[in-house]
This record gives sequence, C-alpha cells and structure tokens, in this order.
Amino acid sequence: MSSSSAGDLDGRATSTAGIGAAPPRGAVGKPPGSAGRLRDILALQDFDRAAKRHLPRSVYGFVAGAAETDAAHHDNRAAFDEWALLPRMLRDVSGRSQGTTLFGQRYAAPFGIAPMGASALAAYRGDLVLARAAAASGIPMITSASSLIRMEEIRQAGSSWYQSYQPGEPDRIETLVDRVAAAGYEVFVLTVDIPVPANRENNVRTGYSMPLKPTPRLVFDAVTHPDWLLGTWFRTLREHGMPHFENMDATRGPPILSKNLVRQVGKRDQLSWEHVALIRRRWKGPFVIKGILHPEDARLAREHGCDGVIVSNHGGRQLDHSVSALRVLPAIARDAGEMTVMLDGGIRRGTDVLKALALGASFVFVGRPFLYAAAVAGEAGARHAAAILSEEVDRDMALVGARSLAELGPDLIMRRDAVCNPGERALSP
Repeated sequence: MSSSSAGDLDGRATSTAGIGAAPPRGAVGKPPGSAGRLRDILALQDFDRAAKRHLPRSVYGFVAGAAETDAAHHDNRAAFDEWALLPRMLRDVSGRSQGTTLFGQRYAAPFGIAPMGASALAAYRGDLVLARAAAASGIPMITSASSLIRMEEIRQAGSSWYQSYQPGEPDRIETLVDRVAAAGYEVFVLTVDIPVPANRENNVRTGYSMPLKPTPRLVFDAVTHPDWLLGTWFRTLREHGMPHFENMDATRGPPILSKNLVRQVGKRDQLSWEHVALIRRRWKGPFVIKGILHPEDARLAREHGCDGVIVSNHGGRQLDHSVSALRVLPAIARDAGEMTVMLDGGIRRGTDVLKALALGASFVFVGRPFLYAAAVAGEAGARHAAAILSEEVDRDMALVGARSLAELGPDLIMRRDAVCNPGERALSP
C-alpha cells in the first residue's frame, strides 16, 4: 500500500465501498492534529506504536497487556504465522467482493470491532467514536458491558451489537436483557470466559488499577502525556463528569473511582448453562456466546439455541497459556451446523482475515488496533484503520485467487511445515 495522508481517505472510500471515508466536520473524538498523525500510518501495527507514545504508560499498558506472562496473547499471533496461503493463478478476480451477510445484516467487510471495556479512558468518547466509525465503514461494532458511555447513546451512534458480562443472578440478567432490547440492539453477545478476574500483573507494574486510584505515580504518568490529559481526561471531566460503568446492569453502575466496584460486579463464577437458557428465552434476536475454545462448549451452545459463537481467548487477557482461537477454529467450525462461527484474537493483517475464513470462520473481530486508532486520531483514525484492513483484504483476495469470501476454503491454505505434493489437493487442517 502506498503512503497516504488523512486527505487521501476520500479516495479510499471509492475503492472499498465506503470504508474509511473522511469523518464529518466536528466529528466526536477527533484530537487536534489527527490528520497529520495519520500520514505515516500504513498498517494496523503503526497505530500501536503511535498510541504507545500518546497514552500514559498505565493506560497503554491496560490496553496492550494480557495475563501473567502474556503467553496466550503472543500465541494468538504465532498461530497465524504457522499457516501459509496457497494462491491460485489465472483466475478472473475482477469484480471481487468482500461483502458478507451476518444475522440478516449486510456488511461491507468480513471484520468488525470487538468489545473493549473502558474505551473512553484511552480515547475521548471512545465508544461513540468507534460506533460512528464502524457505521460509516459498514462494519459492526460491539458495545462493551464495561463501557463508560450509556448503551442508549452508543446504539444511536451506530452500534447494534451489545456484549454482556453477567453474574449468575437471574433477576439481574433479566432486567439487563430487557434494557438492551429497549435500547434497540439487535444482537446480544454473552462473554463467558471471566468467572473470576484475571491475574494481570502488567497492570500492577504500570500503575493501572480498577477502580482507579489517583496515586502520585498515576498523576505523574498523566501530566507527562499532556495531549491525553487535556484532550481525553480533563475534557471528559469538564463536559461529562466522572465516568461511570454505565451498562453492566439495568441501572447505572459505579464510578471508575468507586471502592465498591468489585462487589457490584457480582458473582460471575456462578454463571452456568442454565443462565444461557434464561437469556435465550428472554432475548428474541440473534444470541452469540463469546469466549468459546472447547469444541464441546460450542456443541452445548448450539444445543442451547445460540445463533453463533465467537471463538476467543479474550486477547490473552484471562487464562494465560490458553489455546489461541485459530488453533481450535477448524474443529469448532466442523461441528457448528447452522450456528455462525466467528473469531477474535491476533488479527492484524488482511492475510490474517483470509486465513481465519479459510479455516472455517464466517467473520472476525479486531480489538486493540481500533482502540489505538481512536486514541491517536479519533473517528478519523478508526475509519483509517478500517480502510487499511479492507484494502488489504481486497488486495489479498485478488492475489490468492478469490472473487468472493465463499471461495476462501481449505484448498487455499496449508501449514508451513506441511508438504503439498503436486497434483494433490492442498493440505487442509
């Protein structure tokens, strides 16, 4: 991809069906100088480096870090590197399309924005920024239960998927489901891989905690990053007051400084398949479980009437050394039946998207890079990220010999350590 500035975003929109179009004047969360910051952003990884400079060490560490040794987080990338694409030549790849239909909704690309808690700490009005960028780009964005902006506002901004963390308490589950339905969300996502808080040693080392504790170390960290301090933190306090966890329950949750935060979260270790059945009865739209890694749990999700699963190890942020989603994806996809199988974790390039689709996913979600993009350049940054990934998918489809996503199958991928014998079908998973 050639170097492009923010002024080139309109040109991107022409080639990617609207993805990456420049945001309207006065767009929410557009930091000063964001256009200049996008000039050298050529890949999603570039947003990571830019965000590391822009954000306080504690906030960046919270977003970038994972659990304990980060082994699960690193393996998410390593799993993609173990697969190679096996392109076909002399196929007419003109008129190719990466559009896809998911739960009756047509999207411009086979990827969306994963739910990310406390996004508004990294990017000013982060959830609104991501929702508007996703809507403008024709892709879905999942509202997080741990977001700091009311779900009703995020829904109006364009998000139609809501992700929930639930304690094993039927009354709280039912009232929350009712609130989500009243807000107009179309897809309900239940994350099931957080029965207890993870051991995130990285947060301790960088000075981050939840609830936030304004220690001298944290204050120094903030004042040494004035763009974030003035453009995100002070601006939020001035215009919206102290952030609260707005969407964990049917009513407003505690502020981010609350000492009662852990108690109000509830007993998530009691959540069971009985509560999945309860949500299925209560929720009338598409119902997805996120955090599935074991094929048997995918089977149980199907038996409990779930419409889809997101195969995920939570970006390596929960159980360290948990298997990467890509490694178990083929086994889960084989027995999915009518259930839609999606994946998140480790997606950084268009080739990653193609590999996941070839191994059985219908769709993928990307988290950290989009939040980095919003932190660095607001809505323009998030749209730029979507444009970059969409352009890569389009280019890679042409180079691998596929005109549609349906043509991305096991015949176009093989393990790097495998031997493909001439005249034989490419080695599939």
